[in-house]
Order: sequence, then structure tokens, then C-alpha cells
Amino acid sequence: MVVTAPVPPATRPSEAKSRMGAAAVTAVLALLVAALAVLDITQGTAAVGASEVWKAFTGRAEPGDASVVIASRLPRMTAGLLVGITLAMAGTALQKVSRNVLASPDTLAVNAGSYLALGVVSVTGVSLPLLASSSAAFVGGLGAAAVVLGLSGLGAGTVRLVLAGSALALGLTALTEGLLLLFPQETQGLYRWYQGSISQNGFDGVLQMAPIGLVGLVGLLLLARRVDALALGDDAARGLGVPVRATRITGVVLAALLSAAAVTLAGPIGFVGLCAPAFVRPLVRRIRGLSRTRTSLPVVGLTGAALVLGSDVLLRAIVPADVAVAVPTGVVTSLVGAVFLIVMATRVRDTAGAAAQDGLRIRSRAVFLTTTGVLVAVLVGVTIAAVLLGDSKLLLGDVANWAQGRAGQTISFVLDTRVPRVLAALLAGAALALAGTLVQAVTRNPLADPGILGVSGGAALGAVLLVTTVSSVGSWGVAGAAFAGAAVSSVLVFGLAARGGFQQNRLVLVGFGVATAASALISLLIILTDPFNATLALTWLSGSTYGRTGPDVVPLAAVLAVGLLVACLRRTELDLVSLDEDTPRLLGLGLARGRLGFLTLAVLLSATAVAAAGTIGFVGLVAPHAARALVGRQHVRVVPVAVLLGATLVCTADLVGRTVIAPAQLGAGLMTAVIGTPYFLYLLVRSRSAG
Repeated sequence: MVVTAPVPPATRPSEAKSRMGAAAVTAVLALLVAALAVLDITQGTAAVGASEVWKAFTGRAEPGDASVVIASRLPRMTAGLLVGITLAMAGTALQKVSRNVLASPDTLAVNAGSYLALGVVSVTGVSLPLLASSSAAFVGGLGAAAVVLGLSGLGAGTVRLVLAGSALALGLTALTEGLLLLFPQETQGLYRWYQGSISQNGFDGVLQMAPIGLVGLVGLLLLARRVDALALGDDAARGLGVPVRATRITGVVLAALLSAAAVTLAGPIGFVGLCAPAFVRPLVRRIRGLSRTRTSLPVVGLTGAALVLGSDVLLRAIVPADVAVAVPTGVVTSLVGAVFLIVMATRVRDTAGAAAQDGLRIRSRAVFLTTTGVLVAVLVGVTIAAVLLGDSKLLLGDVANWAQGRAGQTISFVLDTRVPRVLAALLAGAALALAGTLVQAVTRNPLADPGILGVSGGAALGAVLLVTTVSSVGSWGVAGAAFAGAAVSSVLVFGLAARGGFQQNRLVLVGFGVATAASALISLLIILTDPFNATLALTWLSGSTYGRTGPDVVPLAAVLAVGLLVACLRRTELDLVSLDEDTPRLLGLGLARGRLGFLTLAVLLSATAVAAAGTIGFVGLVAPHAARALVGRQHVRVVPVAVLLGATLVCTADLVGRTVIAPAQLGAGLMTAVIGTPYFLYLLVRSRSAG
């Protein structure tokens, strides 16, 4: 018998073919990136084309043309390469150490943490060099990632991690926007920077950030074998002698370092760290040579560079040059990433399951009446305080004289402007709380909320689109535009999430994707229509009631009255819909028709609230939860208590925002975000423990 010696591993045909395939993919991507880089250099506002660029390289160009190429276009292209590569590698590191395909600097709030850190630095008035700013961004991003990973748990669920990161990003961004509004001079240009742009003035920034990117790359390459072992599972990795915890911490630190370099250089370029590894993942399944981290990192990095440069080239190809120069590259990548996130959300399986529902609580009638009475007393007290307090303090006698038409000119002016603000806050809070109650009942998802689901973002986009394109519009016109935007976003969210069942956290993740796209489009409108008036837009988007008049709250009051009437008349149907899928059908209830009616009403409530008071988040999440905890799950009790809580919360937030730091003011939306973000994260932790 002839014994054939086995082929040595290094010479196996399959492995050799796999290596050739990896090399071929790398070469093709390198050529693509080179072609995009050449195209990017030839694009711009100046009349400097390919021939002038070639002359600049060969030293035969005119001084003006050479200056444009050397000082502007080459640094822009190089920055695009560096940012794309670093963000893609950061996303790969985060996905591998967390074993989560949706982990990235965006979804783990790394960019939002860096944004807040740089905002705090700007407020101090201290002018830091670029490397010091990068250190601040690194600390902020690393802290945010540590909070998200600690709350969600590594490997605890694909969707859960993104929910925690997105919620924390909303809260951190709200804090930063508050700084922008309070310190407009010190933070001038920070809002535009946050949209992400690779435009550069010389090579100084690129040369200072390139070593940081190199350190991160070398660190990931040295960590590659340990990261590959994590893919086998924690127990198997420990069996191979790999320190699992230290490896994960090191990977997160290196990812935060890479993200900080990119953020400092160009601002947050959205979703490159999410999309680039995802585009490479199908190739990894087909080409075994790319399954190792060391061989896949160059491919992922080149893919990230192609995404950033491709977005920049595409933007300048389809938009006139004088307009394209004002549009940040990050807006384009955010739109692409939002679409990608929505597609991923409809396909990814949430291994953590749905969030825990509230237990069945039965409260006595006395408890309900006592709770309602206390809330009414609190609401009356808050309302009186909101009317009397502000930049000018008044007395109850002043209000009585004003109501009878006997007040002086000064008192009349103060109350004529203050009372509509108080009414807008009260009605908006009540409408958002009722909308959240309806959405949570219909979807049976305790994490659902008009703001989190992107409905409020769509309403804000519709309102901003009308306000920025039409010079003079009335309150009913703004409300109609907001409803149109909310309707479009709700159709996208509920239509896509209905396939997997409304109980799944997938609904919330799709909503985050739609909200991200709406936010990117709003930023685009602000920058293109009035780039020097971002403070005014931020004031409205932060949920401010500033400048509201009586006619502005009329549409909201009408819709809220209809909503309360419908919710009271159909309270039994709400109870049945919130139970399960089968009970309503057994009782002959048209489940689809009932859901559509309640969701339409919730969208209408959210839209009119946004039109009257701007975007105010988390009220529709907190109020229904607190109401169910206080009076049980029967909607005949939940609806009035939630409405009272929502009105009290927003009115209190508005009062605090315009009195604590008077004469400066903070929007009610910023205050509710500070309250709502910890509560949302608490719900995630609680549902994780229950699971």
C-alpha cells in the first residue's frame, strides 16, 4: 500500500487560491481608490481641471493653479483617504471585539462623545492645538463607548447595543447643542463641523493625525490573532490562552483612538465604520484568505476610503460646484448609512429578544383618583409658576389685571408673549404623551416613542423644508407640512417593521435609521438655505417654545381634543390591542384597521406638537411608562395620567430652561433629553436583566 504524504499547509491549492483571491480583491480596491482620488483632485470651484492638475504635479502649472492643487485639493483628497481608512478600521475592531455586526463609532456614540468633549473645550475659550483637541475627542469617545458597551453587554444582542448607543448619542448631542446655544461665540462653527467635511486648508491637520492613525493600525495588527480567537467564543479563546477582557478593552481603546483622529481632522463622517465592514463581509464568506483580521484590515480600510472619496466625488458630480462646497461630506455618508442601517435592521435577528413588557399591575380606584388629583395640583402649580417666572417676575395680581384688560403696557407685553409659550409647552407635552401611549399600545413595544421611531424627525423635516423654502407661512401651513413629513416617515418605519412583528426591537432600530436620515436632510437644508443662521434653526429643533403666539397653538389644541376623545371612546379597544394578536381577533375586532387608526392619530399628534414646539424627545416614552407604573395598564386610567405627566414634564422643562440661566434660554427638548436618555438606558438594562 502506497501512503501519500499530506500536502504541507503552505502549499495547499485551496489556501494558495484563497491568498490569490485576497490579493486580487485588495488590488482591485486599491485601483478603485486611486481612480476616485484622481477624480476628487480634479473637482472643485476653481477652473482647474485634469490637465492643470497634471501640470501642477510636473511643476509646469501656473502659480495660481498650483496653489489650488497643493493647498486645497490634495489635502482634501488625503484627508478623505485617512478618514475613510481609520473609521473603517475602527468599525471593524468594534464589530469583532463585540461580535456585533452593527457596532461602529456612530452606533456606539463614539462620535457624539467626541462632539461633547470638543464642545466643552470650546466653551472654556482655551485654544488647543490639534493634537490636544484629538486627545479630548479620544477621551470623550472612549467614555461614551465604555458606557454603551457596559450597559448593553458585549454580545448581548445586536439591536440592543445599537439602541443603547443611539439613545446615549441623542442625549450627548442634546447637551452639546445646549452649549452651542448658550455660547454661540465660543462654539462658532462647531455645528457645521459636526456635519463632517474633509475640506482642508493645507497639510498640517493630515500630517498631525496620520501618526495617530498609524499607531491605531499597528495596534490592531498586533492584536489581530487575539481578536480572531474571540470569534471562537469566550471559552475557546480562554482555552487558547487569550485574555478575553484585556483584548476587548484594548480593541475598544484602539477603535476610539482611530475615531478620535478622524473626528478631529474632519468632524464625524457618519456610518463609514458601519458600512465598510459590512460591504467586505460577503467577500470574507467567499474568500477564506480574508477571514483573518490581518488580511481583512487593508481591504476594509480601502473600502472605507472608497466610501468617503466616492461620496465626495458623487456630491460634486451631481451638485453644482459652488453648492457642493457648502455641503459637508458627512451629510452624504449619513444618508447612505441611514439607508444601510434600515436595510440591516430588517434582516438582522435580535438575539436578545423584545424588551420586557411591564407586568400586569392592578391598582385600586382610590389610587387612581389620588394620583390624578396630585398630578392636577402639581400641573396647576407648575403652570402658575411658568406664567409668573421668567426674565421678568410677575404677581398673581398682574395676571388678573391682564386677564381683565387692565394691565400696563409692560405687563401686557410680557404676558402676551409668555402665556402662548406656556400653552404650547402644556399642549405639546400632553400630545406627545398621548401619542406615545397609543404607539406603545399598538406595537406592544415599551421602547416605542414618536421621537425614537423617527416620526418627530420626519415632522421636523417637513416643517423645516416649508419654512426654508417659503418666505411667509402660517401655523396651519407649518402643521400641515409637519404632518406630511411625519406621515412619510411613519409609513417607512411601521411598514418595514411590521414584517418582523411590532414587538421586536427592530421597530425602534428602523426608527433610528429614519431619524438619522431626517436629521441629515435637516442639516443639509440649514446649511444650503441659511448657513449663517444655524442658531435660529437649532433653537427650534431643540424644542423651544420661543416666539410662539396664540394662533400657533390652535392646531395642536384641536388635534389634542380629538385625540383625547378618540382614546376615551375606544379605550377598551386599546386594552385589547395591547394584549396580544389573538384576543382582538377572537372578539371580532379588526386588528389591522384599529392599528392603522391609532397610529394615524399618533402621527397627527406628534406632527402638530413638533409644529407648535419643535422637536421634544422622550416625553412619549417616559410619560406612558410612569403612568402604567402608577395606575396600572387599563387605558381608561393610563391616558389621563400620561397626558397630565407629559404636560407637567414639558412645562417644567420649558420653565427651567428659560429661568435657571436667564436671560439665556435652553429649549425644552434639550431638558427632556437629559431626563429621557438615562430613563431609556435604564429600560434597556431592566429588559436585559429580565431576559
